[in-house]
Amino acid sequence: MNLRAIRTWQWIVIVIALLIALDWVIQRPDPRTRELNQALETKASQKLRDYPYHFHVLRVEGDAAVMTTPRNFDVPAFRMLGVLYPDINVKDANNPAFIAAEQLLGQLQDEARGIVLGQPGIKQVRWELDKAWLHRQGIEVPER
Repeated sequence: MNLRAIRTWQWIVIVIALLIALDWVIQRPDPRTRELNQALETKASQKLRDYPYHFHVLRVEGDAAVMTTPRNFDVPAFRMLGVLYPDINVKDANNPAFIAAEQLLGQLQDEARGIVLGQPGIKQVRWELDKAWLHRQGIEVPER
C-alpha cells in the first residue's frame, strides 16, 4: 500500500467521524429538553416506566413541549397495540382486552403529559408522531 492511499483512507475516516459528530450535536436535545425527559424518568409511575413505549420530549418551543406519541389519525392506536399485544384481537373494537389496552395507553400518555406540564415554564404539550419508533416496530406510516 502506498503512502498516498493511506492518507486518502485516513481523510475519509476523519470526514465520516466529523459527520457523525455533527449529526450527534444537531440531534442532541437541548438542556431544557433533557431536563424534561429526566423529570419523565424520575416522576413516572412504575406502570409508565414498564410500558413498552416510552414517551419523551423532542424539543421545547416557547412554553410548549413537543412530545412523542405512537398514535394519531394516520396511525390509530389499534395498529401499534397490535404489535405490542399480538394476542389481543385489535380488529374487534368491543374486545375487552383491546379496550383495556387502549385505555391503559391513554392513561399513560396522560400521565406523561401531566408530568411535563407540571414542570416550570411548560404550559402546553403538542404531540408529534414517533415515526422512528413505529418504523422499528414494522408499522408503516403514511407519508403526508
